[in-house]
Order: sequence, then C-alpha cells, then structure tokens
Amino acid sequence: MVDNVVADLSQDRPRLGRSSTAERVADILRDRISEGFFPPGQRLSEESISEALGVSRNTLREAFRLLGHERLLDHRLNRGVFVRLPSVEDVRDLYQVRRVLEGAAVRRAPSEEALTLIKEAVRDAERAAAEDDWQGVGTANIRYHQALVSLNDSRRLDEVMRQLLAELRLVFHVMENPRAFHEPFVDRNRTLLALIEAEEPGKAVAYLDDYLDHAERLLVQAYDPSR
Repeated sequence: MVDNVVADLSQDRPRLGRSSTAERVADILRDRISEGFFPPGQRLSEESISEALGVSRNTLREAFRLLGHERLLDHRLNRGVFVRLPSVEDVRDLYQVRRVLEGAAVRRAPSEEALTLIKEAVRDAERAAAEDDWQGVGTANIRYHQALVSLNDSRRLDEVMRQLLAELRLVFHVMENPRAFHEPFVDRNRTLLALIEAEEPGKAVAYLDDYLDHAERLLVQAYDPSR
C-alpha cells in the first residue's frame, strides 16, 4: 500500500518546480507591496512582470493566485489582476490580529538578534524622516513590527505577520498626508523599544495597546472622516 502511494507521488514531481518558483515570485511581489511600490488599484501586467522576473506566465498566474488568497490582489473577470484596496472592516480586523501577535511578542524576554533588527528599523525610520522620505519611514515601520513579532520565536507567526503587514501597507495608501500619519510613530517606536530593552513587559503591553489604538483611529478616519 505504501509503495503504491509513493509511486503515485511521482506524478506530482512536475509540480515541485512550478510551486516553488511561484512561491518565490509571490515572495518578491509581496515584498514589493510591503515596500509601497504597488499602490491599490494598480493593474499588474502579466507580460511585463513575467519578462522582468524571467518566469513563465503560468508561474506568474500561480503567484497571483497565492497573493489573491492573501487578500493582496483582486482578479477581475476579463480585466486582469489588480492590487487590492482593503476596506475599513479589513483595517479593524488587521489591528485585532496585530494586538494578539505583537502583544504576545512584547511579553517575552527579547533576544539579541530580534533587538538588533528592531534597532536597525528604528534608525532607518529616523534617517528617512530626516530626509523627508515618508515612504521610507513606512517601510522601516513595517520592518520594525515584523521584527517585534520575531520575539515570539515562531516561523509560522513570522509568516502570518509578513502577509498581514503587506496588506496593511496597502491601507497606508489611503493617507493623504503620509508625514502626518507616520511621524508620531517614529518616536513611539523608540519608546516601545526602550520598554522592551528594560524588560518591562507590563508597561510595554500597555504602551503597545495605546499605540495600536492610535494608529487604527487614524486609518479609520482616513477612510471615513465622519467616524
């Protein structure tokens, strides 16, 4: 019985190359979304992207499908693939998940490796702010929160956070004034880092809760100023 199952698996061998390549392509596009290069509503050209990455259109379509499941792309019948704009309900749900993942992270004793990544993100955000590069500040902020979740020491949680932050970066595009949104969190990130370094988890959790409430309010108001 076991031998028959193994023999049947040989038929799936061609999928290995396609799947692994598609996943790598999805990783690249997800990173670009997280860095703010693909704004919501942008149509993604199969021809230009497949040519740029040197992959087949079938591989690219599989990558698009993976990112569609992550709610980063929309497939519109007879129109193509577009970068998705999350809704205000998505914003609330994203922040609910963040409270769970990041709240658990700041309760843990920090590792030197994670602290190094967090400090680098803080410095990069401060440098970008000094240069009036608010997209760069947003990218550094994404890396900061990814590094925070790495305090959980879980590859699965790291992956969940990576997908969540890519979706969140699409939300940032609704802010008409990126500086007004990102600037307060440059200092807030350093304050939270200090609490983590001091190993004061109670204060860090309370500060993080207020931090995330503040960010969520700003984004919800950007979607609907009457809220």
